[in-house]
Amino acid sequence: MSSENPRVRPVHPVDAEVVEVPVDAEVPTPEPADGPDAVSPEHDPDEVRIAFLLFPDLTQLDLTGPAQVLSRVPGARVEYVAATLDPVRSDCGLALVPTTTIADASPADVLVVPGGAGAFDAMLDPEVIRFVRREAERATWVTSVCTGAFVLGGAGLLAGKRATTHWASKPMLAAFGAQPVDDRVVDDGAVVTAAGVSAGIDMALWLAAELAGQPAAEAIQLQIEYDPQPPFDAGSAERADTRVVAEARAAAEEARGERVARAAAAVIR
Repeated sequence: MSSENPRVRPVHPVDAEVVEVPVDAEVPTPEPADGPDAVSPEHDPDEVRIAFLLFPDLTQLDLTGPAQVLSRVPGARVEYVAATLDPVRSDCGLALVPTTTIADASPADVLVVPGGAGAFDAMLDPEVIRFVRREAERATWVTSVCTGAFVLGGAGLLAGKRATTHWASKPMLAAFGAQPVDDRVVDDGAVVTAAGVSAGIDMALWLAAELAGQPAAEAIQLQIEYDPQPPFDAGSAERADTRVVAEARAAAEEARGERVARAAAAVIR
């Protein structure tokens, strides 16, 4: 059914093998999807298989926000994938229970990678990277929320792509050959990235419209009464105090820069 499925947009990540090169070296553009080794996803057009990746210290709203939306898409079949079936502790202490393991996960139409402090360890985990690359070969959409974009980067999926992530870490996306963009949701072919935390809901609603049509997505938005009216206008780095923003970005670079450099070196030839 793959050739008739309008959602099929195969992703072919850059081969990710560790090499010793400077982080600012030229990053290759991903191979085109129509080459002789192209893999065509085999999807049931009446079922949307959605896989959420779990790892320690993820930000739970990065996962549960999109899950509340995408689980309501007609035909959705949702799996929560982790290294084992043991509960996974999020960065706020809430434990999330996987439904399958990386080894046993079924091929997905949609992969969602959340962010959080744990994403910077996940992007260096060979098992996680192999799983993301495997799913990217056969998924229609590969998505991330917040710093989950760095896991996609570590899998070689952001080279030559426009992408976004949490504002404090966004400049570091360039290490993977990505073009950092300030939008809340960035769609570059089959790779879709969302900015920090709450932007994951925006991304999921956008994706719901792609999967099931705008009326269905609007119905989901109404069901979850997603009508944000925050008490403060302080949720954007564009409007926050510039000194605070600069200090936060410097802190993110200090805390995460070395791991980002190691992950980026693994996808640069």
